[in-house]
Amino acid sequence: MTRFYLSIDQGTTSSRAIVFDLETGEVKAQAQKELTQYFPKSGWVEHDGEEIWQSVLTVANQALIQAEKAGLNIVGIGITNQRETTLIWDRKTGKPIHKAIVWQDRRTSKQCQELISNGHEDEIADRAGLVIDPYFSASKIAWILDNVKGSRIRAENGELAFGTIESFLIWRFTNGDKHISDATNASRTSLLNIKTADWDKKLCALFNVPLAILPEIVDCAGNLGNAHTGLLRHLPILSAIGDQQSASVGQACFHPETVKATFGTGCFVILNTGDKILKSSNRLLTTIGLQLNQKQTYAMEGSIFVAGAVIQWLRDGIGLLNEAKQSEKIALELGTNNGIYMVPAFTGLGAPYWSADARGAIFGITRDTGPADFIRAALEAVAYQTNDLISAMAQDGMRPTNIKVDGGMAANNWLMQFLSDIIDISVERPSQLETTALGAAMLAGLADGKFSSVENTASAWRLEKRFEPDMKPSDRRILTYNWSEAVMKTRFSVK
Repeated sequence: MTRFYLSIDQGTTSSRAIVFDLETGEVKAQAQKELTQYFPKSGWVEHDGEEIWQSVLTVANQALIQAEKAGLNIVGIGITNQRETTLIWDRKTGKPIHKAIVWQDRRTSKQCQELISNGHEDEIADRAGLVIDPYFSASKIAWILDNVKGSRIRAENGELAFGTIESFLIWRFTNGDKHISDATNASRTSLLNIKTADWDKKLCALFNVPLAILPEIVDCAGNLGNAHTGLLRHLPILSAIGDQQSASVGQACFHPETVKATFGTGCFVILNTGDKILKSSNRLLTTIGLQLNQKQTYAMEGSIFVAGAVIQWLRDGIGLLNEAKQSEKIALELGTNNGIYMVPAFTGLGAPYWSADARGAIFGITRDTGPADFIRAALEAVAYQTNDLISAMAQDGMRPTNIKVDGGMAANNWLMQFLSDIIDISVERPSQLETTALGAAMLAGLADGKFSSVENTASAWRLEKRFEPDMKPSDRRILTYNWSEAVMKTRFSVK
């Protein structure tokens, strides 16, 4: 009987559960539930940990019911998650002591700037592979411990546990039997030594994070514990991996120099560097792309904080769209951007700028500017930011010849063609855009023995459409120059 795996994709804006046919990549069952976004102060973003847990249970149960009705044999669970988002909970009750601080949150920019001012930037980059930025978990952990009364002493006494979302979910699924974090998520905390793939005492000291609060670091595939909850009871948890690394697996980027870009709430470009730890001269990140059998595959990554989130803002924040898919038709009908450039630095700018205090801006507005101009400028901004990352990789000596794309925005044909035009390389879109959830399912199948090697999981990947660049070099230069000017003005307007 064919064996199927339930993939839990706990993302920034929603929780999803999907059952795939790993032979074809086809979705056989799925459910999704949106999450409440909390913005208590400017630049702050939070989630409710209990709502995350309940939403995961809800969608997992719904997908399992669908699978049961279809006669599918579900034999295990794979988990992928929004990375860097930080939770601390009571070891006895499993209840979070504070709302989850989301990866987009910028509240610790002052603390991060102090570390930079005190000369720790190079040391942290060498040990963790990361820049000093509020994006990562370490400063968020310290903030919670310093702002929830009595929590620092409790953490040092071993009463509290820290985890990124996969760690929290596994703790809850196993009723506290497992306090673990897979290596890809651990590599996004600023506390893991990228060379040893273990927690680094010096990094913990610099960020003032007690070792007693940290989970055990494990592989991305294996027997990670058994679920004891609801319809998932007794199912083994067979994989755990950060969402962007999971998308890289789902895109079959198993060989050095293969690249994928995921367009979700943000945009994340990952370049496989194999067993080599490469340090960027352009402020890209060195991270663990995958860990199997205690062996690390490394990657270089560029992170854009706002991609799909800008379309969500146009729809929900200011009401310029009824639904996101309208943006494609509107951009196509315009024919030109009319000189409008939007820099969606709602929560700062990510790679390669790392401007934590930058805020969004729109340039080139005239009396004739209308809603359609804002919509097209928002889409263009996603392509320009991706081009900034590809250019940074090229300057580091690793310019890709093609890029695989996924995520919700990858369905937008206009945007994918514009992206190919701006980055001047081919863009490949697979038939299955849910590659983040697919990657976790592929790894679950690997752990279960369905595949003999991770490379063999690539059978689920199918090319749907290839976009080739078709823009005059002179037009490309003008557009990217004007974008660079807009970014510069945005960054240097910060007081």
